[in-house]
Amino acid sequence: MLRWIILFVFVVLVELYAFQAVKTLTRIKWVLIAYQVISLLIVVYIFYSFATQFDRSVGQNKHTLFTIGLLLITYIPKMLLMAFMFGEDIIRVIGGFLKEFSGTTNESFLTSRRKFVSQVALGVAAIPFLSLLYGMTKGKYNFKVHKKTIYYPDLPDSFDGFTITQISDVHSGSFDNHDEIEHAIGMINEQKSDIILFTGDIVNTHADEMNPWIETFKSIDTPKFGKFSVLGNHDYGEYVTWPSQKDKNENFEAIKDLHRQIDFKLLLNENVKIQKGDDEIALIGVENWGIGFKQAGDLAKASEGVKQTDFKILMSHDPSHWEHEVKTHRDNYHLTLSGHTHGSQFGIEIPGFVKWSPIQYRYKQWGGLYENVGRYIYVNRGFGFHAYPGRVGIWPEITVLELKKGPKVA
Repeated sequence: MLRWIILFVFVVLVELYAFQAVKTLTRIKWVLIAYQVISLLIVVYIFYSFATQFDRSVGQNKHTLFTIGLLLITYIPKMLLMAFMFGEDIIRVIGGFLKEFSGTTNESFLTSRRKFVSQVALGVAAIPFLSLLYGMTKGKYNFKVHKKTIYYPDLPDSFDGFTITQISDVHSGSFDNHDEIEHAIGMINEQKSDIILFTGDIVNTHADEMNPWIETFKSIDTPKFGKFSVLGNHDYGEYVTWPSQKDKNENFEAIKDLHRQIDFKLLLNENVKIQKGDDEIALIGVENWGIGFKQAGDLAKASEGVKQTDFKILMSHDPSHWEHEVKTHRDNYHLTLSGHTHGSQFGIEIPGFVKWSPIQYRYKQWGGLYENVGRYIYVNRGFGFHAYPGRVGIWPEITVLELKKGPKVA
């Protein structure tokens, strides 16, 4: 109860300060009334949705996605407005005390608000508002192909130039536009890679989220060396309350079967040998293993029959697995492919200049290619989206990696 009271008081303060910014700019009565009515309706809707619709027996759905999006797009700009207006209040109070001490008594203690401050505040607040709005309408389907070439001196000769397309974090229960997803599948097929690898999170929670998209994802062309996948943390149904363990188990089995239905071979702590010419490499798939998340992955079991000298590609959904177990492992896993972070679905990336996302304070490896003494991990930024129904600056990704034989290239 106390938590709700604190939240209510905070929302009231944010709304009061935001209204002050609007009121400073205009005195037109119907505009101010309309602003207040719309703000009240949004507040009521958000509180009602959180109180009634966020059901742990259901999990995330399109309604909760919309509510979270509405919350962010409404209150991040208003919190910025509050910061500006509160800062102005501090200056006004300090000015008031200075006047009192100087003996100036024929003026009011507080000076009136300045229109300029409100204009600047609204201008600054418009940036996250428009960015979040774009992220929810266009950004979430702004698919980008990221291409990297990785050099290995011990790459088997036959695999020189071998190409991999990686996708990750589909979260099919969040999708709402068939045309956009079909376009993205077309982009995957255009890459004509030798193998396609999917590194987990096919749904948000429930297997039936994928039902409308099975034929779409089945249309991913099967290349010469196949399509393989692993599970992610969301695939275990850990984030909802189930009527019984039997229901949870049935959902998990149905999720695993989805991979078969879209023609992917699901690797469950196991490996396959990829043969090309006279050479082979080991493709190893572990179940989810992450710090703070389910740890069903068993690297030793998944690597049974794989020699230390074999060239290895490991699929492991959570990049913290690489950080805590794989990157210094004595068996030398050459390349690890992960996802999970989504790049926080928010950040700034300008190649060669800046690469920032708040997720970097949680994960050392969160988006792109990383290396440790000749061992690499590539963290896919995610195909879909979750929680916030959009993407800002960190766009949905299709990864294409080319393996080349040769010394490390800086």
